[in-house]
Amino acid sequence: MDTTELQRIARIENDNWWYRERRAVLSAELMRFSVPGSAVDIGAASGASCRVLAEHGWRATGIDLSPDAVALARAHGIEAYEGDARFLPLPPSEYDLALALDVLEHVEDDARAAAEIARVLRPGGIALLAVPCDMALWSAHDVALGRVRRYTRRALVELVEGAGLVLEAVWSRGVLLRPLLRRLRHRTARREDLAPLHPLANEALRVSAALERRLPVSGWPGVWLFARARRPG
Repeated sequence: MDTTELQRIARIENDNWWYRERRAVLSAELMRFSVPGSAVDIGAASGASCRVLAEHGWRATGIDLSPDAVALARAHGIEAYEGDARFLPLPPSEYDLALALDVLEHVEDDARAAAEIARVLRPGGIALLAVPCDMALWSAHDVALGRVRRYTRRALVELVEGAGLVLEAVWSRGVLLRPLLRRLRHRTARREDLAPLHPLANEALRVSAALERRLPVSGWPGVWLFARARRPG
């Protein structure tokens, strides 16, 4: 991802409905910990998730393949390093929490990346993952974003367990939006994730995502999957 795209993400992520929803999921997951600890965000980009971690008292480190992303994160005061998700420049058993949010779908050898997540976690440490769901939704949008796959629940579970992690939960997001997004993304190759939305459209999507959190639909097919897993021991 080049500097221009990183700057575009940095401009929209404070208000964009999906980035706000992802931060809300992260904040909710952090409430499961009795005390904050050390965390690594793999694929940190401009460091938005690291800032959420810091706001909750965590010691956050960002890793990104792009040197431009690392520079941008550091400009925001985040400890960040250049690194490949398959070969993390980190010591083993170091972190209480590892994030890989919208990352694994970009990695050809996602099993190696998942194994690296397990390696850097302390025994009992938690991995929080987010990936796009279901190859039935595959479109030019995915190609434009540089993805190599979308995941079924089964594939995500097998990936997590294959890395030696113990799955605690897997759930869907974008259930209410799935029919609309499927139609839109099969009609255009536009990179919606990196483009500003009309304020009314953005607010409607935000309200839909917030409503979904209150409904018992997390087991239904959606647009994204989240997983929480623990390193045993």
